[in-house]
Amino acid sequence: MIVLGIAGGTGSGKTTVTGAILEKVNAHTSLLEQDAYYRDMPELSLDERAKVNYDHPDAIEFSLLIQHIKTLKKGLPIAQPIYDFTNHLRKKETTTVKPARILIVEGILIFAIPELRELFDMKIFVDTDDDERLLRRISRDMEERGRSFESVQEQYRKTVKPMHLEFVEPSKRYADVIIPRGGGNNVGIDMVASRLQYLLTL
Repeated sequence: MIVLGIAGGTGSGKTTVTGAILEKVNAHTSLLEQDAYYRDMPELSLDERAKVNYDHPDAIEFSLLIQHIKTLKKGLPIAQPIYDFTNHLRKKETTTVKPARILIVEGILIFAIPELRELFDMKIFVDTDDDERLLRRISRDMEERGRSFESVQEQYRKTVKPMHLEFVEPSKRYADVIIPRGGGNNVGIDMVASRLQYLLTL
């Protein structure tokens, strides 16, 4: 199994880059998303959960994500959590993820955790202009996660931008490949796809 980590700031285009790479690589692939591993905090009220700093590494149950990657590498399936972003809780249901030739792990903070970094055979950082990322974040949170513009704006100022500067941007130095401009960088995507195809032959 080849484990590929794809990191980058919020709204950088990680999902777009992932899709573009997979289109070029003819291999069965599984995906784990960091966002599925937000800690479950049912003991807090909705208002209290809404105030949690979800852009800090402590908000993610990385120990479970690491355990799941190791389980998949052993050839066993895992039950990935499903997170409800409207209520800030995990759902009772889970998603079964089965082992595959390529495992992609995607998330903004995955290179900031040393034990997690060690599990990646390739580390890709998607680097996109801050203004573009902010616009995408506003659009996603309002359309897909039921947030108001005011709440998105407040969260960006209080936690998203400060945590990006403290954790996400510095983690870029651990990347093997940096892809500027996200999904529009065909040369960078082709390079990664070619490397994956080579690794699949080993």
